Amino acid sequence: MIHELKTWTEYFEEVFMSHKTFEVRENDRDFKVGDMLNLKEYDYKTSTYTGRQLTRTVTYILYGGQFGIEEGHCVMSIQ
Repeated sequence: MIHELKTWTEYFEEVFMSHKTFEVRENDRDFKVGDMLNLKEYDYKTSTYTGRQLTRTVTYILYGGQFGIEEGHCVMSIQ
């Protein structure tokens, strides 16, 4: 499954530089290990997409309802 996700500029840049290797999201798409995340850079100040995008693969998911993660959310390791 490929998920297209809006990603704010400051977080997109950190993923691009390989400093940020996770995504915290509402789990409204039933994310699974092996899914692809197509991250599209979004400037929330101007409410526009910048045109930059990148794809990462979900390698691990920690689902909400445990360890302080809100129910209905998840933390995904990406590479």
